[in-house]
Amino acid sequence: MADDRFAGLDDEDRGKLRRRSRPDWVQPTLAVLHDEPFSDPEWIFERKLDGVRSLVFRGGRHVRLRSRNRKSQNVAFPEIVEAVRRQPCDDFVADGEIVAFRGDVTSFSRLQSRIGLTRRDPARESGVAVYLYLFDLLHLDGHDLRRLPLRRRKALLRQMLRPTRRIRYTPHRNGDGEAWLRSACKKGWEGLIAKRAGSAYAGKRSRTWRKLKCHHGQELVIGGWTEPKGERSHFGALLVGYYDDGALRYAGKVGTGYDEATLSRLGRRLARLERDRSPFDDPVREKGVHWARPRLVGEFGFTEWTHDGKLRHPRFLGLRDDKPARQVGRERGS
Repeated sequence: MADDRFAGLDDEDRGKLRRRSRPDWVQPTLAVLHDEPFSDPEWIFERKLDGVRSLVFRGGRHVRLRSRNRKSQNVAFPEIVEAVRRQPCDDFVADGEIVAFRGDVTSFSRLQSRIGLTRRDPARESGVAVYLYLFDLLHLDGHDLRRLPLRRRKALLRQMLRPTRRIRYTPHRNGDGEAWLRSACKKGWEGLIAKRAGSAYAGKRSRTWRKLKCHHGQELVIGGWTEPKGERSHFGALLVGYYDDGALRYAGKVGTGYDEATLSRLGRRLARLERDRSPFDDPVREKGVHWARPRLVGEFGFTEWTHDGKLRHPRFLGLRDDKPARQVGRERGS
């Protein structure tokens, strides 16, 4: 089987294969933000999916889904586990993204009801259909593929994968990133991921993978909240920030993007994290403030950063449980 799978590799690429047992963990490659759209025949361009990263480990009947900070996703996404188990190949490690859709657009906020669940029945009964999009292959049939060029890894993934209703191959385009980004933004996508076609799998944040966004957005740490006003319950706005050289910098307050279920669920979590003093290293001049231990990480959209480092027109998109708060910094374009 292995000989058949690798028959299309030339001698140079065969020399980059390494016989290895399947790893228990692989550090994922992370993209850097890139400000300017570009086109280059040495790069490929994929749709940027608005979901949660998932590393997929298959060994015989045993399947493990892991987030980028190694948390198990098996209970939250049992139908994905079952779909992976039905794949004909039973020895691989793949990289991908689990998503939910709102219309034709992937929606991180719609995925919120599935993230962090600890029992399979609520996951199945949530009414939110989820899908796994695979875009890279790191291990196959006793071989480590991470030194192979990306194009070769993707070709092996497409050859190995049997697409199903729940598991899909992430398509890409070659070279013309500018035109596709314009098209992506018109469709309401989050953006594109540009990847150097000849690159190895870095296993860290790397400039060989670049985020080209249609809208501004990033993860931020929640360090407090304000009292609700009027008909609003639980809290008024979240106080958010990011780490810079070990200091938690204040980035402003976020008062939109919450439905009643989110206000209730998030309000209860914040109440358990309440503390007496501000976690921010900058002054926060808001009234009716409650402080929180900086443990929760949220995803936020906004129009731009102001000159004094605050968010303009921010909105809450959802909580993330796949990144430690201490690793959240301000994304800056390259």
